[in-house]
Amino acid sequence: MNTSFPCSCLFWLLALLLLENATALTHLYRPFNNTISAVLIFGDSTVDSGNNNYITSVTKCNFPPYGIDFDENHTPTGRFSDGRLVTDYMASYIGVKEYVPPYLDSTLTTDELMTGVTFASGGSGYDPLTHQISRSISLDTQLEYFREYKKKLESEIGEEKTKSIVSNAAFLISAGTNDMVINYYATPFRRRSYTVAEYHQYLLQLTQEFIQDLIKEGAKVIGVVGMPPIGCLPAVITLFSGTDLISSRQCLDSYSAAARDYNHMLQEKLKALETPSTKIIFADIYKPLEDMIQNPTKYGFEEVDTGCCGSGYIEVSYLCNRKSSVCANASKYIFFDSVHPTQATYYNLFQTLRPIIDLTMKKY
Repeated sequence: MNTSFPCSCLFWLLALLLLENATALTHLYRPFNNTISAVLIFGDSTVDSGNNNYITSVTKCNFPPYGIDFDENHTPTGRFSDGRLVTDYMASYIGVKEYVPPYLDSTLTTDELMTGVTFASGGSGYDPLTHQISRSISLDTQLEYFREYKKKLESEIGEEKTKSIVSNAAFLISAGTNDMVINYYATPFRRRSYTVAEYHQYLLQLTQEFIQDLIKEGAKVIGVVGMPPIGCLPAVITLFSGTDLISSRQCLDSYSAAARDYNHMLQEKLKALETPSTKIIFADIYKPLEDMIQNPTKYGFEEVDTGCCGSGYIEVSYLCNRKSSVCANASKYIFFDSVHPTQATYYNLFQTLRPIIDLTMKKY
């Protein structure tokens, strides 16, 4: 009896499974077709893929060990992590591109521009004072860059096609953490004039104005990311706990409570801003990140209160550099430096946001 055929089938079946698994690691396929044309992103370091490379800023990361897990070349792209950001996973899943490039990269082709860019800048926030402290790109300037972006596209593909791309694009805003941590808590300027509740109202007003400006520019689908549990950021624990930095490192709930309160008010604000022609979605990262911190083994994490880079207590941007010691496996850490998540954390956050993305694409 000839047994070569079953063996051959088994071989090709195994080969196919291996190929599918390898492909899944590099590309996240969306479960259904959609008409989203591009991703257009605004905000801070959590969604900046390298715009700060092109400006004079105290907030940079286009050097090792940043990017050590980014691709096969371990490229320090300017992403504040060891690898991909949530927005990279989102763009890949939606099917528009594998990585979201920074708008200020002058080498971008028309095709790259058409499928989306990020205008975000590490250190930025809604409050104009925030970007002055960190010397980052303000949200107002990011909006001006978006207007410039549209003009560039119009000159290449025409006004009607540009309008179509913008109206069918998914917009995302991720900001607010720097306003609270760098601006309100770390400096005295806003605390002299605002209580926490009053400062929240100020930020919400600025958020509303920015969203309304995007709508005027043609945005139809806008996702707005809430604040994380800021009291659990390693740098916040180090700077504000006033306890033994090694033996007693716990989340500071009073700071995280401020983020929870803000998120609740933000959700109500976004509901009020929706119109029949505009979809505005709240993206909650507080609860999933809190769950990772409280139940790390469920996600494969071992370290929750220190970053992978250096001591993990305070290193961020230039303090996390070529001379810094680096953990053996960043995927075991929730944070890469003392502020920013690892690629593994970003992937888990993306997975928690997938139901929202799916629902948005089905209705879009």
